[in-house]
Amino acid sequence: SLNFYHLGGKDRRSGLILTIPLCTEQTSMEELSATLDYLLSIPSEKCKARGFTVIVDGRKSQWNIVKTVVLMLQNVIPAEVSLVCVVKPDEFWDKKVTHFCFWKEKDRLGFEVILVSANKLTRYIEPCQLTDEFGGSLVYDHLDWLNKRLVFEKFTKESTSLLDELTVINENEKGSQADKDRSSESNIMPSFDPETVLQTGHELLSELQQRRFNGSEGGGGGTAWSPMDDELLAQPQVMKLLDSLREQYTKYQEVCRQRSKRSQLEEIQTKVMQVVNWLEGPGTEQLRTQWGIGDSIRASQALQQKHEEIESQHSEWFAVYVELNQQIAALLSAGDEEDLMELKGLQQQLSDVCYRQASQLEFRQNVLQSAHEFHMTAQDLSQQLDGLLGMLCADVAPADGAAIQQTLKHLEEKLKSVEGALQSLREKGQVLLDQMSTQTSFSYGKDDVSIENKENIDHIHNVMEDMQLRKQRCEDMVDVRRLKMLQMVQLFKCEEDALQAVEWLGELLDALLKTHIRLGDDSQETKVLLEKHKKFVDVAQSTYDYGRQLLQATVVLCQSLRCTTRSSGDTLPRLNRLWKQFTVTSDERQHRLEMASAFHTAAEKILRESPELAELMVDVEAYEEVETVGKELKEQFFGSPGDMAPSAESIRERMKLVEEKRFLQEEAEQRLDEEALETGPRES
Repeated sequence: SLNFYHLGGKDRRSGLILTIPLCTEQTSMEELSATLDYLLSIPSEKCKARGFTVIVDGRKSQWNIVKTVVLMLQNVIPAEVSLVCVVKPDEFWDKKVTHFCFWKEKDRLGFEVILVSANKLTRYIEPCQLTDEFGGSLVYDHLDWLNKRLVFEKFTKESTSLLDELTVINENEKGSQADKDRSSESNIMPSFDPETVLQTGHELLSELQQRRFNGSEGGGGGTAWSPMDDELLAQPQVMKLLDSLREQYTKYQEVCRQRSKRSQLEEIQTKVMQVVNWLEGPGTEQLRTQWGIGDSIRASQALQQKHEEIESQHSEWFAVYVELNQQIAALLSAGDEEDLMELKGLQQQLSDVCYRQASQLEFRQNVLQSAHEFHMTAQDLSQQLDGLLGMLCADVAPADGAAIQQTLKHLEEKLKSVEGALQSLREKGQVLLDQMSTQTSFSYGKDDVSIENKENIDHIHNVMEDMQLRKQRCEDMVDVRRLKMLQMVQLFKCEEDALQAVEWLGELLDALLKTHIRLGDDSQETKVLLEKHKKFVDVAQSTYDYGRQLLQATVVLCQSLRCTTRSSGDTLPRLNRLWKQFTVTSDERQHRLEMASAFHTAAEKILRESPELAELMVDVEAYEEVETVGKELKEQFFGSPGDMAPSAESIRERMKLVEEKRFLQEEAEQRLDEEALETGPRES
């Protein structure tokens, strides 16, 4: 069909010019006939009535082909053809043959056929209506015309089909308004995209209008060129199609919007029911099977893990709920009045089910968390009780009282920690019991909830009672151990104090030996020393008695504690030995002080009397007594090592004074005797 040109030029009768270029190749008459039928269908009937001028370009073809084409024109368009111009080649055909044929067929053909050279074609047709290949000035681009024609025909076909489909869809939608259950979703999509078809039509109309404008403005020497009739006719057709298409497309968009809204509403309703059915069905059934609290940390952790899996499944449906809630809220803000009640009902139903299920999940999570804390506290308390029991069952062999005090402190701390853990267990158990009593309200219609709750409650009470009994047993054992520890503290204290008594007694003995050596310078001082010595002995006696009592208490405590390995050791022999040494030394000291007292008393009696008075003359027995006691004291002290010899210096000094007085007394007595002898002879 590219070889056939439907030109926009016109002949002198304003008829259209049809150019048929022939080539050297064999031309298919069927194709030629079909092409002519197509081209002749384009012009309007008014145009066809003015007739056609056909230019058969036979310059590149043979005469028999030209003859066949001309004869075919008689069969295809005999009434419309007014003139056929056969453009002959430069090599002239056989004149005899050609003239004979055309003259012979002229009346039968019904139109005039002339043979003309290309350069003489202007005799019959104006140059401005001929293309440059025939020596004319008509501007014509066949490929452009062909492309535009294809676009026009494609648009006409698609828009017509689209209009029919949109009309059917819109009419069906009017019928479906009364019956909402009837669905015509299968017919909602047209065969062509309306936007694309409209865009194609607008572009085509714009191009046609531009060509018309250019044609009306153009012009030159001679007759001004005007657009083809088919193009002039195409513009109102395109405009009419576009108007109809826009009208139906607007209605179609409203139909699509309504259907989209209904579809979205139905989809939301379907999804809402899916969420509600799952939460009230499988979701609720999952929670119905989860009622235990476990009997240990591991069991409660397993239940928590199972609950997390259930929560994970619920989270997926809760995410759908959030999305649906947002979609419903968007529809409520922009929805029609008739849909508001239905949307609000769906939203309320969805929210009620989701919030109820979320509350049940949270409650179950809280119960499991409380159960886990309860079991952790119970296990910690059990471990503390086991540790305390281990301490109480172990043998006690403290080294000293400080170690015992440390052990007692450790026991008290352990017992206090156990008491705190037991109190915490009671509190957590009470929280769990309160939750168990509340759990009945989330029974999901289950009949045996009270039975399972009773098992859980009994388990909680049993755990707390068992821990209380174990704690009580440990307290009793702690009391026994505390008593034993206190007895051991007393034992160590008695042993320590007994050793201290031994040290004190040793110090008293040492002081008696080293510092208690003075005998006094006179009888008064000696009496004072004697009194102090008695008090000193009393202190030593009480110290010895105290040590003996402590050692006796040690024996009693060892028997009470069944501590056969412990004894007083060498403490008692040391105590007895020191006491024996002390008593011997004390007696010696007592004896010396008494002798010194007697010596000073006698010496002072002698020394107080005046040697000049006869009536105060001392008896010889008094001198002998002083001499005897002084001699004995001198024998005990004189020549003794250390400080003992100087302590008897006063005795020696007094003995010298007594001897001097005795000597004076003897002289006085001798003098008196002599005087008496002299006086006697005189008297006689």
